[in-house]
Amino acid sequence: MADHLEHEEPSRVAGAVVLAALGGGALAVVFALAVEAGVLTVWVAAVAAVWWSARRRVSDSSATPPPQPERPSCRECAGHELVDVTPSETQKGMLIYKSAPPDRPNHTHIHIVEEVNPR
Repeated sequence: MADHLEHEEPSRVAGAVVLAALGGGALAVVFALAVEAGVLTVWVAAVAAVWWSARRRVSDSSATPPPQPERPSCRECAGHELVDVTPSETQKGMLIYKSAPPDRPNHTHIHIVEEVNPR
C-alpha cells in the first residue's frame, strides 16, 4: 500500500465537457419549451462567445511590453540591420531579435533575450 495518495488536478478538458453537457441539457429544455426561444438562445450565446474571444485577444496583444531600447549584440551581428523584434510564442517573457548583414539579405542572425519588465 502506498503511504501517500497522489493528488490529481482536474483537467480543463473534463471541465469543458461537463459545462458543454450542462449547457446542452439546458438548451434542450429551452428548445422543448419554444423553438424560437432556443434559436434566440443559440444566437445570444454565439454573439457572447465572439465578443468574449475578441475582447480577450485585444487585451492579450496590449499586454506585450515594448522591446528593449538597446538590442543585444555580439561579435557576429556588428553592423547588422535590425529586421524584427517579436515576443516569443513558445517561451513566455522572451523577445526574439532578428538582424541581417547588409551584404547578405537572405541571412538572418537571431538573439533570444529575456524581456525587461519596467514594473
